[in-house]
Amino acid sequence: MKIKFILLLVLFIGFQLKAQILTKEDSLAAGLQVSTKTTILSGYGECFASYNTGAQTGQVNFTRFVTFFGHRFSKKVTLFSEMELENAKLSNGNSGEFSIEQAFIKFDLNKNNYIIAGLYIPRIGIINENHLPTTYNGNQRHFVEKYIIPSTWREIGVGLYGQSDRLPGFNYYIGLTNGLNSGKFTRTSGIRKGRYQGDNASINNIAIHAAGLYYYRRFRIQASAYYGGTVGLAPKVADSLQLKGGAFGTPVALGECNVQYNGKQWGAKALWTTVNMSDAFAINRAYASNVASNMHGAFVEVYRNLLKPGDIYAKKCLLFARYETVQMNAKMPINGIKDEALNQRFLTMGLTYKPTVGVAIKFDVVNRVSGDLNPVFYQSQVTGTPSYLTNNWWVNLGLGYNF
Repeated sequence: MKIKFILLLVLFIGFQLKAQILTKEDSLAAGLQVSTKTTILSGYGECFASYNTGAQTGQVNFTRFVTFFGHRFSKKVTLFSEMELENAKLSNGNSGEFSIEQAFIKFDLNKNNYIIAGLYIPRIGIINENHLPTTYNGNQRHFVEKYIIPSTWREIGVGLYGQSDRLPGFNYYIGLTNGLNSGKFTRTSGIRKGRYQGDNASINNIAIHAAGLYYYRRFRIQASAYYGGTVGLAPKVADSLQLKGGAFGTPVALGECNVQYNGKQWGAKALWTTVNMSDAFAINRAYASNVASNMHGAFVEVYRNLLKPGDIYAKKCLLFARYETVQMNAKMPINGIKDEALNQRFLTMGLTYKPTVGVAIKFDVVNRVSGDLNPVFYQSQVTGTPSYLTNNWWVNLGLGYNF
């Protein structure tokens, strides 16, 4: 998000990018071109075809279509907003989703600090702030940042962003938003469905989060943390479910750290994250959701540009490999039942070809290895349905763009 702010600022008032900014993010790649316009239209999209080799089935989907609108009210007050359509359409309960991905006002306090207020994406992980399809390798976003960190994760609140003069390259963030809804947690998706995403969020419970981000030469190093309540119910209702209410009642704690290296020919990324629910026993007792008391995951990725290095507009062909581990059942409360099928490892390998800035053609293969299904959660397979494979492969070909 910080880069998005700076790029839009460049669009509006012609400021130069800070030296520590290494990549273009989200909807404003065109922001490198100075403009005096007060209203900006931008966007991104992606689609890909996927073939499941084990089931011998395939599908193609237009995954996301996003439109960005920005408006400068004054030199210090700016609107940022994004509308997102997933899976191409909405019709009679089909799988598509149309939503506001973000809508907030940015208030510049001085040259180093600004405040944002509204529906926004906190600085947690990599994909949350860097989710353009041209900024990551592979047709699918990092699995760790889907199942453990529920990206893209947006809530309503206020955030303070800044950078240090004493330590060049150091940036900080602290935010306050509504919390999560433990009644929507599930054993297969963890805390993901507990996000309100701006939809009638309860303010009986809140969350605080913070991040430190440091740019050093070709490295980007970040650590962030989240702590928030998950019971937004009236006190009597919470008591009837034997759940702790209040601002930070029945809490979720999340921590992550990541590092990225962006060299002329070689690059690498690594991320580790963990989620703790100290009251998972109470959540399972209230909702029979069988959630874990601890989930964690990590990934490491290495890539190489097969073409000669050039300026920012040069073609690129990135050969990459990424290994991920996702442990949804790392630790269960005494009333929880472990399902080894939810503890998975992913190996993704492929090519990302960028013929020009803002366009990426992607090819990759994904191998998923997991434990066996727990028969407690899965009924007998319907006749003719492919069996669940603990070791399976997918082949993917896709296209992404941003402008």
